[in-house]
Amino acid sequence: MLFRQLEYFVALARERHFARAASACYVSQPALSEAIRKLEHELNVPLVQRGRAFEGLTAEGERLVWWARRILADHDALKQEVTALQTGLTGDLRLGVIPAASSTVALLTDPFCAEHPLVRVHLETSLRSAEILDRVRRFELDAGVIYPDGENTADLLVAPLYKERQVLIAGNGLIHGQSDTISWSDALELPMCLLNKGMRGRQLIDDALATQDLVMTPQLETDSIVALLAHVGTGRWVSIVPQTWIRTLRLPAGASVLSLDSPPITARIALVTNAVEPGSMLTRALVHTAQNADINDALDGTSTPMES
Repeated sequence: MLFRQLEYFVALARERHFARAASACYVSQPALSEAIRKLEHELNVPLVQRGRAFEGLTAEGERLVWWARRILADHDALKQEVTALQTGLTGDLRLGVIPAASSTVALLTDPFCAEHPLVRVHLETSLRSAEILDRVRRFELDAGVIYPDGENTADLLVAPLYKERQVLIAGNGLIHGQSDTISWSDALELPMCLLNKGMRGRQLIDDALATQDLVMTPQLETDSIVALLAHVGTGRWVSIVPQTWIRTLRLPAGASVLSLDSPPITARIALVTNAVEPGSMLTRALVHTAQNADINDALDGTSTPMES
């Protein structure tokens, strides 16, 4: 059995198409097909359902592709260990990040890169928590930054990073005379723009409102927090966003931040890695950085001005 055969098999399972898998592996389609046939012959089980095109993996293939991913991940981890003994930690770290954490992930990746300058970090910042968990389990991502609450993480390692808090931002003309806290009933009276329904940040808001038998129907919805901040900047809109985004992007001119209370909206953000032992040196180093970065303390120590 050759590692190359396993790489081709995993690529085919991922791409679900012979030509795309061959392209991803930089080989011809006949070469990829022949390598997988040899793997099937060696294992003495059919791995792929073949017709005029790829029709899926067999039941045996669906079970064995996990082992193929595991063997390749262990092979990479072994090479990382050997290289680290010689020259220090090197390699590629693949990190999946939920959009809400894309404004704070630098608090993790910046110190990690400073500690390990030979490591290359690849970020994907438009993934949902469930997709990140699935790809970590399949060894397609080394780690992920997710909302852990409500997700099945029992077979993974979870390291808390920080607690996210949602706040209301508004042009000062819309909240004249308002204190630094606003009630939900008062917030509902304002011209609101929010994230699209179904997005995690919006779900947190809708769940908080449901506890008070309230429903919010914004005039404008979007999948972009940057777009929300831009609308607030016109002075005619209010929005509810994670406070961490204001830390990174700053408040629009002439806008203020108000706390939402009774209930407040908070959510945990965590780093998740595969629990397979011994695991790669890259993920162990990332977890070590996360534990020493004190991201929650760094964010708690950031004051948010009431007026810009």
